[in-house]
Amino acid sequence: MYFCGMKRLIFIFVMAFVAVLAAEAQFVRVSGVDLLKADGTKLFIRGTNLGNWLNPEGYMFGFKDTNSARMIDEMFRELVGPDATDEFWRAYKNQYITRQDLDFIKATGSNTVRMPFHYKLFTDEDYMGLTASQDGFERIDSVVSWCRDAGLYLILDMHDAPGGQTGDNIDDSYGYPWLFESEASQKKFYAIWQRIAERYRDEPVILGYELLNEPIPHYLENKDELKKALVAVYRECVEAIRKVDNNHIILLGGAEWNNSFEFFTDWTFDDKLMFTCHRYGGEPTAKFIDQIIAFRDKTGLPMYMGEIGHNTDEWQRRFCEVLEQNNIGYTFWPFKKMGGQCFVSIPEPEGWSLVKKFAEADRSSYKKIRESRPNREQALDAMKTYLDNCRLAKCSVNGSYIESIGLNVGD
Repeated sequence: MYFCGMKRLIFIFVMAFVAVLAAEAQFVRVSGVDLLKADGTKLFIRGTNLGNWLNPEGYMFGFKDTNSARMIDEMFRELVGPDATDEFWRAYKNQYITRQDLDFIKATGSNTVRMPFHYKLFTDEDYMGLTASQDGFERIDSVVSWCRDAGLYLILDMHDAPGGQTGDNIDDSYGYPWLFESEASQKKFYAIWQRIAERYRDEPVILGYELLNEPIPHYLENKDELKKALVAVYRECVEAIRKVDNNHIILLGGAEWNNSFEFFTDWTFDDKLMFTCHRYGGEPTAKFIDQIIAFRDKTGLPMYMGEIGHNTDEWQRRFCEVLEQNNIGYTFWPFKKMGGQCFVSIPEPEGWSLVKKFAEADRSSYKKIRESRPNREQALDAMKTYLDNCRLAKCSVNGSYIESIGLNVGD
């Protein structure tokens, strides 16, 4: 009887272990410096970023100083009023990125998209036209579905963290990376990632979770102390995620615009880690990224170029060759914006110059806002036209750009 009971327990244990291995086998996994797909073949990341969709940035609208999400939102509210602004953002989220965009990305030969998002999409804070009923999970659910149907992998990137991880326009913060000095912001950060991981722990379309985008800029005098804090925050966040999800890779970005990695001294605290770097400008040579390559070789873990771009076709072509030769996959930034240097360009609407002029005007007092504001109806017309123009069908395809990064122009 005892022997039969032990056999049964052993059988249950073995079956449970097999089930765990079978579940893990569905996901992209780390194998030394390589990523492997479920079938065991190597995955070399090629693709783009869905930037400006869930984390608006001024330059992609043609603005300069009005360059972060909250600044753009405030400008629109001063321009056309709060209700019209809320309506604009709700329509914008529905039209800027759709299933057709993901199908187009797949048609270029891409295999991965990186999805930047703002933490406020998972709180009750005012953001992009909503408050208590934020739609972060709805947006991710849609992209997961579109990626599954198209055959693309998805990287989730918290581009804007509670308190701010950078202190610049890219993280929509208040001029300093307060995340690293605020326990309340850190707890919120861990909790949001844990909720995301719990919801998507069984979703193999998601390649991994990129915890923070471009933390800690180079120009802060206390950057070395902040880097120590960054490591601690990373470890705590990984621990929070692993309480609910042991399947997905976690991506750790370097400091100083994802270029600095020397402060990482331990990468053995989790068995599904990889690193992510960024690079804009400089020479398109291996020497230019030799420190990144050396760090990758030192850790024996994958390195991935999460952002790259805004350069000439020739530069991009040469640098993509360097990245392939050194086994560093890439997603170019961004997929879509107003102007060139992207996969597809949004036509500038008639009357958008009025919006740009107001965005750059002195609006430091109510009197100056009133004096600078153009005709409201003309501004509304320009914003409505923008919403139509941002649809893929109205965008122009930048074929030479796409081909320069080793992809193909879709049908």
